[in-house]
Amino acid sequence: MAKPPKVFFLVHKAHSALIRAVDRRSRDETGLSMTQQGVLFLLDQQDGLSVGALAQALSLSKSSLSGLIDRMEDRGLVRRAPVDGDGRRVVVHIEPQARALVAQGRPLVQGWNAALLAPFDAGEQQVIARFLTHVADHADEIIEDVERGDKNG
Repeated sequence: MAKPPKVFFLVHKAHSALIRAVDRRSRDETGLSMTQQGVLFLLDQQDGLSVGALAQALSLSKSSLSGLIDRMEDRGLVRRAPVDGDGRRVVVHIEPQARALVAQGRPLVQGWNAALLAPFDAGEQQVIARFLTHVADHADEIIEDVERGDKNG
């Protein structure tokens, strides 16, 4: 019987290598980090999201994202605006000049995604998607189950 892969190590190694390579290329091509592109992609789809909603969608802490939004605001890519009737709530809007960067970045990301999946047939691609979605949606539960000794999850 083949030894099972060291998934935790492989996911970590793949994530680090992929983000490093994509971030470098993204900065070269668009002047944006992948996280900044992620913010703009989300706002392009649904403008006026809260920092909390953006942080959750990108799996970041609000404090990390808040500093990133500050820097993006300084560059004129986004702007914060209070929610009508509730001065404590603030949403983030994409600025017109940032939409051109979204249009420039989207085909890059689509190409990188296609290149990642190219070696795998359609069935394997579905398994990859199912695995990654499962990990993203259930990471806390998986780790808690292991800590409790329930290895079957």
